[in-house]
Amino acid sequence: MRKVIFVFLMMFLLPLTLVGCGETTQALSEYNLNLEYNDETKVLSGVEDICYVNNSDTSFKNLLFHLYPNAFREDAKNRPVAVASKDKAFPNGESYGDISINSVKSEAAELQFEIIGEDKNVLSVTLPTELFPDESVSIQINFEVKLANINHRLGYGNNAINFGNFYPIACVYESGKGFMTEPYSSNGDPFYSETSNYKVKVTYPEEFTFVSSGDVISSSNQDGKCTTHIKGNKIRDFCFVLSKKYKSSSKEVKNIKVNYFYYNDASSETSLQAACDSVAFFNETIGEYPYKTLNVVETNFLNGGMEYPNLVMISDTCSSVSEYQYVIVHEIAHQWWYGVVGNNEYSSAWQDEGLTEYSTMLFYEKHTEYNENFDDLISSATNTYKRFVEVYTSVSGSVDTSMARSLDEFATEPEYVHCTYTKGVLMFNTLREMVGQRKFTKALREYYRRYSYKNASPAEMISSFENSTGYRLEGFFESWLSGEVKIL
Repeated sequence: MRKVIFVFLMMFLLPLTLVGCGETTQALSEYNLNLEYNDETKVLSGVEDICYVNNSDTSFKNLLFHLYPNAFREDAKNRPVAVASKDKAFPNGESYGDISINSVKSEAAELQFEIIGEDKNVLSVTLPTELFPDESVSIQINFEVKLANINHRLGYGNNAINFGNFYPIACVYESGKGFMTEPYSSNGDPFYSETSNYKVKVTYPEEFTFVSSGDVISSSNQDGKCTTHIKGNKIRDFCFVLSKKYKSSSKEVKNIKVNYFYYNDASSETSLQAACDSVAFFNETIGEYPYKTLNVVETNFLNGGMEYPNLVMISDTCSSVSEYQYVIVHEIAHQWWYGVVGNNEYSSAWQDEGLTEYSTMLFYEKHTEYNENFDDLISSATNTYKRFVEVYTSVSGSVDTSMARSLDEFATEPEYVHCTYTKGVLMFNTLREMVGQRKFTKALREYYRRYSYKNASPAEMISSFENSTGYRLEGFFESWLSGEVKIL
């Protein structure tokens, strides 16, 4: 996601096949979602059939699933919106939503389950038998999501309805650490998931236009309702958006269909062109986009934008054409850094956000026709970061500039933004200046190739960059991530 606090952001080197439940996959779990949305009640009903593949080195007696919609409850401890953003998030007054789990089954037998976590944010399911490595289990979860009236990833606004992070999704298991069950956070994107295969059926009132992750296989109308079938192979998440107001336009870029859905964009053709230019640039610079479709969607969102596989949300509150285009480029860069190459966005936000923001600036370095000068962008990032440090130091006496923190460890949203996006840009730019353009581009391409459809830890990212450049970089990254580097 690009947190558009736009005024902030725009302004030690040494040379050196598995069979699961169903078809054969590369050790991927499968999600089959059967969903129906009732616009009168603002409730999404769902049946989720999961074939979970145990790719770990240990056995499980329980499986854990994130319940992200519970962050929208009235009594949630970890709210999805910072206090300073409440008015922007709730245009019609504060509103609440949640997720209810009605039943959990395996092969028609009821399974024991409970809602756990510090904020009712995790579903724990007791398995019928112990699940050993390389084995799989089929689970069915019946659930309902009540939407809040909020301009956010999940919720309904005045122009569109966003369904991001709405269904129970398996917690990532890390060897030696266990299941990653981090709660929601108003800072950043508090998500972490494995690449899986998806088959989805969504029924909704026929007056809505439907846009989603994956590829639409078929769509039909009956009795005032539309039912759409979607398939998404090797995607990290699934999202969809509904609106009664959408207009659309499309172009193809190297056999990728780029669709733009909008309702309030007088420069729609320019926006679509920015999306197409972004796809072409990142294809050439980083590696090929592996999917057939990319949907760019204008929607109600309090921040600049949000990324999902095959779909990026762009906020209708962007204040200028240039800002809107910048967000489009940034969110599309996330298709490479988050979508294909994943990471723990909760504990290592710099890893995808910093690299995505720098990749956005690389786009502008190449595409000078957009009138965003690369050197000016780097200078602006440097100056705004220095002002951030000066202001926080003058107010508090000191400032924590470390980057290697989880989302809940950033005291404020500006602190999060400057230590992940802005400082991330400066770190990657310094690295490129030291190793050179050719080796830096080689490092990006190799990192993308090596960790496509996987999650990379910070150590794995650093190791990949070391192998590509021939330099020992652990000390370099550590000095930036720890806050040791001072920008003067």
